[in-house]
Order: sequence, then structure tokens, then C-alpha cells
Amino acid sequence: MRPSDNSAGSFYITTPIYYVNDLPHVGHSYTTIAADVHARYHRLLGEPVLFSTGTDEHGQKVARSAEARGMKPQEFVDEVVAGWQRMWERLHIDYDRFIRTTDPHHVLAVQHVFRRLRESGDIYLGEYQGWYCIPCETHLLESELVDGCCPQCQRAVEQVTEPAYFFRTSAYADRLREHIERNPEFILPESRRNEVLSFIKEGLRDVCVSRSRTEWDIPVPDDETQSIYVWFDALANYLSQVGYPDNQDELAKWWPPTLQLVGKDILTRFHATLWPAMLMALDLPLPDAIFAHGWWISAEGDKISKSRGNVLDPYEVAQELAEISGATTSVAVDSLRYFLLREVTFGLDGSFSWRGLLTRFNADLANDLGNLLNRTLPLVERYLDKKIPHPGPGAGELGPEIDRVRNLVEEEMAESDFSAALAAIWQLIASANKFLDSREPWTLHKESKQVELEAVLYDVVDCVRVLGIMVSPFMPESADEIWRQLGLEATQIEKSWRDCHAMEMPSDIAIAPGRPIFPRVDIERATDRLQARREHDKKSQQDQVPATGASAISIEQFAQLELRVGTVLEAHRIPGADKLLRLIIDLGEDQPRQVVAGIAEQFNPRELLNVNVVVVANLAPTTIRGVESQGMILAAGGEKPEAMIVTDRVCPPGTIVR
Repeated sequence: MRPSDNSAGSFYITTPIYYVNDLPHVGHSYTTIAADVHARYHRLLGEPVLFSTGTDEHGQKVARSAEARGMKPQEFVDEVVAGWQRMWERLHIDYDRFIRTTDPHHVLAVQHVFRRLRESGDIYLGEYQGWYCIPCETHLLESELVDGCCPQCQRAVEQVTEPAYFFRTSAYADRLREHIERNPEFILPESRRNEVLSFIKEGLRDVCVSRSRTEWDIPVPDDETQSIYVWFDALANYLSQVGYPDNQDELAKWWPPTLQLVGKDILTRFHATLWPAMLMALDLPLPDAIFAHGWWISAEGDKISKSRGNVLDPYEVAQELAEISGATTSVAVDSLRYFLLREVTFGLDGSFSWRGLLTRFNADLANDLGNLLNRTLPLVERYLDKKIPHPGPGAGELGPEIDRVRNLVEEEMAESDFSAALAAIWQLIASANKFLDSREPWTLHKESKQVELEAVLYDVVDCVRVLGIMVSPFMPESADEIWRQLGLEATQIEKSWRDCHAMEMPSDIAIAPGRPIFPRVDIERATDRLQARREHDKKSQQDQVPATGASAISIEQFAQLELRVGTVLEAHRIPGADKLLRLIIDLGEDQPRQVVAGIAEQFNPRELLNVNVVVVANLAPTTIRGVESQGMILAAGGEKPEAMIVTDRVCPPGTIVR
């Protein structure tokens, strides 16, 4: 990753801003932890660092989630954002700035960008005709749908025809392709860069950047009929974070971003094409590098995500690990951070499992790092009265290995290869453990070789000090505890990468041994315990099943259903299908929905006209007897419906049912 071109030589790193329709899971945490590690590492290097993250708070999905909760959108996002900030604090995320797209200065920045691009002709008014995915806030072509659904979240899409503004992405296709080809580190890793180049070569189309006016979106300046498309709004956060457009000094200090981290699913369409094209149109330098990491995959082989209903709360995972291992919760959080970045090369997909997490905890943390600390400090306590000796004759033997590993870590961190950087650090741990085994300080003490004993123990303690610095970006709280047990906390010596050299450990300070930081886990017993707990939870849910025998679902699962009031505009029998009716239903959307219902034997089409029915509105479209159905109406009864579920009062089409 090449250094930033900005004049201050600063390090500006960003995560995507996260959509606030729910709380963060392991996938969100992965990106943010990686950014935090980079930020902490570059602070150790002594560089000016700006680490920004935040929340994306506009869009129909947020407005509908708020409505489903009976809340105003601003109240809803304020509550959810507090949960995100609390999660980042729990995961030891030390960001510098947290942007919210509802912040007034961000709103003004977005409108400035829109106005400027419209004045330059890069944004123009046209008409959008196509498909729109509300959960992903994404416009889609017919060819991009999978079985009539969004290719990312597999949910139903809506057909939209409306006036809209477009950004001339196509005008920047050649320039963008040339930039990527001239700067191979602009899009990382290489496999993602190749995907982006293929996408560009297929032909970039102009991107819709507005939609018909909604209350919970940023209005298009000077056009009250339109709202700014949520992705255009969100991408501008990287500029509004650093003072754009008014604070030119702030912008000059930090722009362009040194590194932007994103998930692979939002790279090609947004961060690798729309975003750099916007910057080109604004005559601003492009980011130095945009890195797209992979997904975390569940034990069943699915991406861990809210849309798939298999999310993992990272703090709950850490709490459970703490309970299983006896480690503190802070150490368990660090252990999860370590696992996520060590288990798989950054950029590839990773598979999350409890056995994998516990194996890493035992093998790497308890047996390697923890064991080195737990065997070294008692030797100092026993043979040297807890005092760090002076580095006398013979000290410094581990110096060449410390230098080799330090250089290797720097090389791997420059490539954002966290797994390789950690593997290099663990080489130093292995070398220190091997050094202790081969030099046998217990034998040196027995033979009264005091000078040699002091040199050996000084070298090992000094190496542990270096390790405390090296692991601190990845495991900050654990590194602080290592620092404390070495007695360095009392000296007020701060961790700095420039001190990752041999012979820097101050002498004559007293160590402060404590409980093992990483207690070893009985993996078989732990996995049996986890399995028993899950079976108990499953049985508890089954015990709550109603007498009808219906399967119990969680409140979160129920919340995924979108039930709305719809008015039946038309009702027709389907030729050749005695049980089916084709209903045209107004759900308060731009276009009525077509729903196929198996009620033709019980209900005359004419008696359904203008009736307010309840519709499952987010059911994936399907085709029944050659007719597409875009939802399901609710009726009482078993296989033969006996009564329609209707409202007892007049409700506007689209009203949420909860």
C-alpha cells in the first residue's frame, strides 16, 4: 500500500458507514476491527491517524423499520446508533470520528456535491424504469435479478417507473479503467481488481441518484419533488468527515484516504466505480487503496448476515468465551479479534466455528503467548527477586530475531495481511520459548552462573516487552495486561513501534505477576457444554409452542415479516385453475401488486373488490400456474379458507400491521 499523497503524510482509514435497521454482527465487526488494527498500528508508528466510521441512517428501509416499531425515524435511528457505538466500545474499537448521515454538516455536504455535479452536467434529469431492492437500497436491471429477487439479499424487489436524476458514470469509464490499470494497488486484493475491470469493460451505465420525494431522505437541492439516493448520500461521508466543502485546511490534511475497507459485496457497483467516478467529477484525488475483504461463513455454508437470519452478536460470543475459559471479558474480546484476523487471509472468505475459536485460543494464546509470559515471570520472581536485571555481558541474543520479525510484520501490515503479520509475531514467540528451553535458566541458577542467568532472563523479558507492543494493535487490552505484569505500567513508558528493538527493557523495575491472561480450555468439555446449552435453548423454545403444534419463532424472526393493509382493486379467476384468483392490490406503493390466492372456491371475485385485506408484503415473488404472485393474503382456516383477515376500520393502503 503506497503512502498517501496528502501533504501531511497522514494515515486516513475508513470503514463503510453501516445501515441502522438493526444492530451490528460479526460481519460488520470484522471490517471495523481490521480498520482499528490498522489505526492502532500506524499510531504506534508515530503517524497522524484519522480512523472514521459511522452510520447510514436514511432510506425507505429505515423509515419502514421505524414505522414497524411505532417510532419516528429520528427516534429510531438515535436508539439504534447508540447500540452501534456501545458495540464498538465493547470490541475495543478506538475510532477518531463517528459520522451520522443525519448530521447537519453531512447533509449540507451531500447537497453541495449534488448541486455541483448537476451544475457541471454530470447529473441530469431523466426517468428511471426498473427494479429496486428496498433492503439493499439498490437499483437493479432485469438481468441482475436471481429468480426475480435481489442477488445480494434474495428478497423481493419492486418495479419502479419515475422521474429521477442520473449521474454520468459512463463518462468516466475509460478514465477509471486506465487509473486502475496504472495503479494496481488501487483495488485490492488482485482478484477483486480483476472483477472490477471486467465490470467496467462490460460497459458502465449511468447511475440513478435520486427518487421521488420521501420524508426520511436528504432532499435534492432546488427540487422538492426528489430525494437523494441513499448510496450517493452515504459515499459522500468520506468527504464530510474531513471538512468538505468548507474546511479546506482539514481537507488538505487528510485527503485522499490512505485505505478504505469494505466488504466485497459493496465494492464493484459502489466503491470501485460510482465512488471514484464521483471524485473524478469533483476534481478530487482518488483514495490510495480500496480493500474488499471476504465474508464470514456459517457452519451451514451461508454468509453470516441479517438477511439470512444467522447473525452472531460478537460481544455475546466474547462473553460466552469468557465464561467457558475463565478469562476476563476484555481478554475474550481480544481473543475474538485475534481469531477473526488470524484464521483467514484478509480478502478471502472465512468459516466461523466455536471449535476453531477455542482451538486458536488454546494453541496460540494459552499455549504460546500465555505460556511464554507465565513461565518467564516466575523465573524472574524466583531467581532475581522480581527485579529486571541489567543487560550485562551476553545479553541481546534474541536481537537479530526481533529485528527479522519486526521487518516481516511491517511488510505484511503494508499489504493488510493481518494473518501473515500475526504468524510472524508468533514466530518470535516460538523463538523465545525455544530460547528458554535451550538455555535452561533453572540449570544456570543451580550452577550459580549468575551473569549468564541474568542475560538469559533479561533477553526473554525484553522479548516479551517487544511482543506486548507488536500484539497491541490486535489485542489492546491483553497487551496492556502484559505491560502491567512486566512492571512497565508504573514507569509510564508508552508503547511505540520504534521500541521494537532488543535491549530496550528498563532494568531495576519490579515485575507484577498476575493470573494467567489466557487460561487453557478443555475443548471437548467446552463444546459439549455449548451443545448442551443449545439443546436446552431449543427445548425451551419447544416448550413454549402453542397446543396447536405450530413451531415457535423468535420475536426477531417475526419482525422479518412485513404485514401491510392492501385494498383489492381487481379480482379475476385464472383459466384452468378452479381454486385460484388473481388479485390486483393497492399497497400504497407506486404500482399495485399482483397476488395469486387459493380462495376461488370460497369467495366470489366481486365480493372482494375494495376490501382491505392483510398482505405478507416481503414474500419473494413466485409463479403459480404461469402467473406471477408478489405476496400472500392472510385468511382464516386450514386448506380451505373460511374467512379473510380484514381490518375493522378503514386504513390507508400500505398501513403496517403489527
